[in-house]
Amino acid sequence: MVTMEMISLDLSNKSTDEDKEVDMDIKSLPDNPYLLLTPGPLSTTKTVKAAMLRDWCTWDDDYKAIVQQVRDKLVNLATDQTDRYTCVLMQGSGTFSVESIISTAVPENGKLLVLPNGAYGDRIVQIAKTLKIPVVFNDSGELEPPDMERLETTLKTDPAITHVAVVHSETTTGMLNPIAEIGKIVKRHGKIFIVDAMSSFGGIPMDIEALGIDFIVSSANKCIQGVPGFGFIIADKELLMTCKGRARSLSLDLYDQWNTMENDKGKWRYTSPTHVVRAFHQALKELDEEGGVAKRAERYRANHRTLVDGMRGLGFRTLLPDAFQGHFITSFYSPESGKYDFRTFYDKLKTRGFVIYPGKVSKASAFRIGNIGDVYPTDMERLVKTIAASMFWQG
Repeated sequence: MVTMEMISLDLSNKSTDEDKEVDMDIKSLPDNPYLLLTPGPLSTTKTVKAAMLRDWCTWDDDYKAIVQQVRDKLVNLATDQTDRYTCVLMQGSGTFSVESIISTAVPENGKLLVLPNGAYGDRIVQIAKTLKIPVVFNDSGELEPPDMERLETTLKTDPAITHVAVVHSETTTGMLNPIAEIGKIVKRHGKIFIVDAMSSFGGIPMDIEALGIDFIVSSANKCIQGVPGFGFIIADKELLMTCKGRARSLSLDLYDQWNTMENDKGKWRYTSPTHVVRAFHQALKELDEEGGVAKRAERYRANHRTLVDGMRGLGFRTLLPDAFQGHFITSFYSPESGKYDFRTFYDKLKTRGFVIYPGKVSKASAFRIGNIGDVYPTDMERLVKTIAASMFWQG
């Protein structure tokens, strides 16, 4: 298992005049009026925000060096097989990066199998259909993990399938899908394995080589604790090189984006989100300072446990059983009282310093609370006390 302690990459800790100016500006940054308990965008540190307080030229070697450091660091976070994998940064939200993989990795004669159990798995199916890529899906429903026997059967009976895609942490519910078990089956059948780790990468230790993952995707504004503006793909280098000329989109051409970054040492094809990259670079430093992915995962788990124990003490029920639940976002059934209204509940919490998330499941009334970002167990204790004082439907 790769941990941040094993990684010796220099993320440029050298002090510069610009850094000193930013340090001076941190104290002047206003406090956020509320804590974001959402799956991303999420609450960030003032030092991450302050990293955006200067401008950068996309052609400048100093800026391109930052891009290269970010790319190298992300590969090292993903695996110790760093010669086998490479990293591509892609403008836009995480969905842009997911679409860049699907549009580039699946060849004209390929076929995609998706294992959806929520809105984000469904979105992969929608992307494939929009791109007119042959796609089939084994939908297990929002409250169940993918069915391994059904996966095995599908791969045995449909040899046309070339790629399999699954969401690791399905934000619809908080389900953490068993990618290790899925990967073993996918690799046993010789298929290419794509994992959407949007809400999990950086918040749980993993080695993508050991998991059999060929393409994994996440976003700047999730567990690394940066801000929105780009996603990133970590890919098997040899597989990526076979994708030349295959993309069904110009701006989302994963191979061409990688080729430009490789050959021009950190240059993006089109306008780079410079401020977001600089904030992400700072966020990676802070991940190191926290003790790496394993330590961050411990904090997120503690956040989740504190939240669940407190909410159950108030009478709330979790949507998922503990065996299926990840530690990134937690769904709770809405109170059964006819007086309950989510918007009123949301507004009461917001005025008291907390922003939560509406439910996304189709067959149950629920709401969600994120455990990631610059959030700690003490924050969850304060949240539970605030919720206890905001249960207007009991009056």
